[in-house]
Amino acid sequence: MSVCAACGHEIPENGKFCPECGAPVTPAAAPREQRKTVTVLFCDVAGSTELGESTDPEALRAMLARYFERMKEIVERHGGSVEKFIGDAVMAVFGVPVVHEDDALRACRAAIEMREALPELGIRGRIGLNTGEVVTGTEERLATGDAVNVAARLEQAAEPGEVLIGAGTVRLVGDAVELGAERRLELKGKAEAVTAYPLLAAAGEVSRRSDVPIVGRQRERRALDDAWERVRSERACHLFTLLGAAGVGKSRLTAEFVASLDGLPVVRGRCLSYGEGITYWPLVEVVLQLDRRPSDPGAAAAIASLLGESEEPATADEIAWAFRKLLEESAPVVCVFDDLHWAEPTFLDLVDHVADWSRDAPILLVCIARPEFLDRRPTWAGGKLNATTVLLEPLTAAETDELIERLLGEAPLAEPLRARIRDAAEGNPLFVEQMLAMVEESPNGDVVVPPTIQALLAARLDQLEAAERGVLERGSVEGKIFHRGGVEALGPDEPDVPTKLMALVRKELVRPDRTQLPGDDAFRFRHLLIRDAAYDGLPKAARAELHERFARWLQAQGAGLVELDEILGYHFEQAHRYRVELGVGGDETDELARKASKRLAAAGERALIREDARGACVLLERARALVPVEERPLELEIQMVHARFDVGDLAEALVVADELAARSRADRDRSAELRALLARAFVAHLAEATKLAEIRPLVDEAIAFFGECGNDAGLADAWLVASENELGALRWRAMALALERAVDHGKRGGNRIVAHIAEGHRKPPYAYGPFPVEEALAFFDEHPSAGSFHPAFRGQLEAMRGNFEAARDSLRLARERARELGNRLAEAGHSMQEAEVELHAGDAERAAEVALEGVAALDALGERGWLSTVAGHAAEALYRLGRDEEAWQLTVKAEEAGAADDVITQMLILQVRAKLLSRRGEHAEAERLAREAVAWGEPTDALEYKASALRDLAIVLAADGRPDEALAALDQAQTLYEEKGHTVGVARVEQLRAEVVATLEA
Repeated sequence: MSVCAACGHEIPENGKFCPECGAPVTPAAAPREQRKTVTVLFCDVAGSTELGESTDPEALRAMLARYFERMKEIVERHGGSVEKFIGDAVMAVFGVPVVHEDDALRACRAAIEMREALPELGIRGRIGLNTGEVVTGTEERLATGDAVNVAARLEQAAEPGEVLIGAGTVRLVGDAVELGAERRLELKGKAEAVTAYPLLAAAGEVSRRSDVPIVGRQRERRALDDAWERVRSERACHLFTLLGAAGVGKSRLTAEFVASLDGLPVVRGRCLSYGEGITYWPLVEVVLQLDRRPSDPGAAAAIASLLGESEEPATADEIAWAFRKLLEESAPVVCVFDDLHWAEPTFLDLVDHVADWSRDAPILLVCIARPEFLDRRPTWAGGKLNATTVLLEPLTAAETDELIERLLGEAPLAEPLRARIRDAAEGNPLFVEQMLAMVEESPNGDVVVPPTIQALLAARLDQLEAAERGVLERGSVEGKIFHRGGVEALGPDEPDVPTKLMALVRKELVRPDRTQLPGDDAFRFRHLLIRDAAYDGLPKAARAELHERFARWLQAQGAGLVELDEILGYHFEQAHRYRVELGVGGDETDELARKASKRLAAAGERALIREDARGACVLLERARALVPVEERPLELEIQMVHARFDVGDLAEALVVADELAARSRADRDRSAELRALLARAFVAHLAEATKLAEIRPLVDEAIAFFGECGNDAGLADAWLVASENELGALRWRAMALALERAVDHGKRGGNRIVAHIAEGHRKPPYAYGPFPVEEALAFFDEHPSAGSFHPAFRGQLEAMRGNFEAARDSLRLARERARELGNRLAEAGHSMQEAEVELHAGDAERAAEVALEGVAALDALGERGWLSTVAGHAAEALYRLGRDEEAWQLTVKAEEAGAADDVITQMLILQVRAKLLSRRGEHAEAERLAREAVAWGEPTDALEYKASALRDLAIVLAADGRPDEALAALDQAQTLYEEKGHTVGVARVEQLRAEVVATLEA
């Protein structure tokens, strides 16, 4: 038998029209390979050797003929296809040529019926069922894949008279079947044990939850209520059609409406997807529920014929007339017909008849169908004044969240997981429900697409015409949003693509969208899972070819796309991946890898420049994975070091740098080795608190080496690390000069990453260095940045002049930006600036809280350079709070973490310890440490830190009863604070001076 291209219904041999939808039969297209999830059934005769010994050959042949014929008849009646007979075994596939959403359940029902039929044939048999992905459409066989092998092994493992089904089938049929105890089977050819279950019965339907109130749907519910009110007030028949994708909530909405009718007559009939005598199946259900006959004898006779109570035949017109009479006499009544998309044309004619001809009887016909129903019946309800058609749209994001809450009850669900479910379900209540169920069953609590949803979507796509399916598949290669031009480029022989796209729009599979390519049309899959289902149906060989072809087309068409490199890199990467998976090597495959790597590396570089650390890591890692280690470009490896550094993965950043240095050394490439060592030094400065003295010789050698050979990219690396040395020494003007050189050489040498980093690092010298606050703020205004450090350092400047709310707002913005960009190191590091702001504001409690959180976060990242400074600020805050023992312990942590020549760390440790010792009365040692801190600051141009050291020296001297010396130190501190424009520091000095003077006067 052939299959209707429009609806998938089987067509008798030599048939010219589909008996279900009436579509004309088109010549069968050549089979094409597809990937499908199908259910495979094997049925074998048990004890066939003994049967052959005890049975005459002619009798055995007749018996087996009856067996094969009966098994084939059962399989085909349930919608399966018999692929072949192997000896005395039958192999059948459910899902070929057309997938149905209930293929697994059909296979289970067929298996039960086959098992029950075997004894009547005088045969003992065993049956195995398994569901999985296969390749179909090949000339040799219906299905090829591991799912077939497992089904055969399950049949062999079954006992005579038993049906064994695999776990994949169980996941699809759910509670619609009755199972025996789980078994773990060691099957031939399988590395791990396979889970199987004895199938005992298959009499039910897959159920859905109905224990939570419906969410949203107020407008649609009002439309139903209004229709019913009109029916009652006008005593008329009204046809209300509710359309919507599977799982969107059509049946649930109808059930809520029906429940509100307070005992009024409600009858319901459901159209079946397959089976014998399905034309009038919903009608029979309704008649039996009404439990009455029409008063007209002729109508009563037609109903009796319908129910099989009479052998007198009745025509379709007579049955329609009789049913209308029955409804009219039963009115007021609500008659619900579900799954109308599976209805036979004759039944649809009957519903039309009732809607058109009923008079003076309040009847509400509620018809529930999926959008593709209108393709089979485009004139449905057309021209009827007594008809309403409503499309049920997906839930909004807020409604989806509400539904998740109701389904969860008291069960907790992490926000990232909730967001993934919300995004994946895209407003479909069924998808939400089943994904939550999968999370509960998942050992790691992850979100996966349930197999029931995959089957539902695959079945929907299998109902499409071959040309429409092809357009959808080619669109899926581009992604959830795709362009007409891309579809045409991937199928140059496909005529009239726009018409087919509009057909897919009418079927609610895609929607028009805003184009990203001038002069083209864009479309969006109504649901990402529809896109995935279309894409999953493509064989890997076709995917490889289409991805490569699309990339070539986009190269010519997408020059204006911002993310062109990332998109092209993805498509070349996918083409390479599938060729590798299929074992297709050679120059073409290698060239695809190189193209993909180059594009992804360019996209990763751009992500680094926009400070998207997470994105940069992913893109650069993908670029690296596509080429052999020895062929990875030097710039790609160095960029990977910086990306790992930004996300806070300091250990991995050092590993990448060390491996690059080792390879370069082995290749005797001193230039590459020096650049690798510089990249390592940039990380090690914070990760290992490397002494500045140890880094300086490397910097000097690199500047000389790269200067001699004119390597600007290498010089940019060297000057960047040199600037870090100057930072550690608190020589801010020298740091600014080194950064200017790094920027200049980076731009000239194409080292965009280092040029960008150096540009961003120009902010600290203005925040901490000898530049007055107002001048520094002007510099910030002239050099805005989207990164997180810009608002962080600006916040410090605002705090210096007493604008604490503005400072706190800037720090909040800095944290948010770092978090959004995935820069965990910066997010933790901003605790340094935030603690300083709170110390300026006099909120020691908050400063301690922030600093201690920062210490913990930096410690977890394996960072040491910033941690030592933050620990020093924490110690200062704890000292102010009188928590002396904790403050001392924090100075110990700062000492252990920081480099011995890190000036700010050493100053903070000495200053806090000096004040703690002073408080204990150990004045001589306190003064020694305080003066040592001042000495550390002398060679620097860090006005604020020099001033704070002098201020703390004054505190120690005043406590020792030496007010004159204390006032002299305060005068020096005030001069430095004033030079910086640090009004808060000046105010603090003046307060201390007043306290010292008061002591003198006393």
